[in-house]
Amino acid sequence: MRRKITIKHTPNAPGLKKKGFRKKGRVILPRRVKQPSKSTIKKRAWEAFSRFIRTRDCLRTTGCADWGLCITCGKRYHIKLLQAGHFIPGRHNANLFNEKGCHAQCYNCNINLRGNALEYRRQIIKLYGEGYDEVLEKEAREIKKYSPQDLTNLIECYKMKVERLLSEHNL
Repeated sequence: MRRKITIKHTPNAPGLKKKGFRKKGRVILPRRVKQPSKSTIKKRAWEAFSRFIRTRDCLRTTGCADWGLCITCGKRYHIKLLQAGHFIPGRHNANLFNEKGCHAQCYNCNINLRGNALEYRRQIIKLYGEGYDEVLEKEAREIKKYSPQDLTNLIECYKMKVERLLSEHNL
C-alpha cells in the first residue's frame, strides 16, 4: 500500500524559492534582471536594420513589401530570401549601419559572389551619383564605437522606420 506524503509549502521552507526572488538572511529581495550583453544587443540592432533595408528596397523596386529585386543581379525574390548586403565587405562598425552602403541582395550575390562588387559599384553610382562609392570607401576607414544605449536607440529607430514605410504604402 502506498503512503501519501504531504509537503508544507511555507515561504521560508528550505529549497523552495519564489521565481524572481533571492533570499538574503530572512529578507526576500528581488533578483537582479540580467542585462543582455553588448553582442546580443548588436545582433538585435542588426536584425532591425536588416529588416528595414530589405523592406525599403522591396518597396522601392517592386512596390510590394513581400517581394523585391536584388540590387546586383536584378532577380525577384521574397523578402525572406533577400539579405542586407554591404557595398564595403566586412561587418565593421563604420559601415555596419550605413543605409546608403547596404541594400537588398540575394544569397548568391551576397555570399557566393562575395557581394558582386563590380555590379554593386555600378548600382551605387546609378542610385547616388558619381563619386559616392568613394565616399563610402572613405567612411569605412573611420572608427566607430557603439554603446549598448546607442544600439538600443538604433533598434527602436529602425523598428519605427519599418512601421512608417509600411504605413506610407498602406500595408
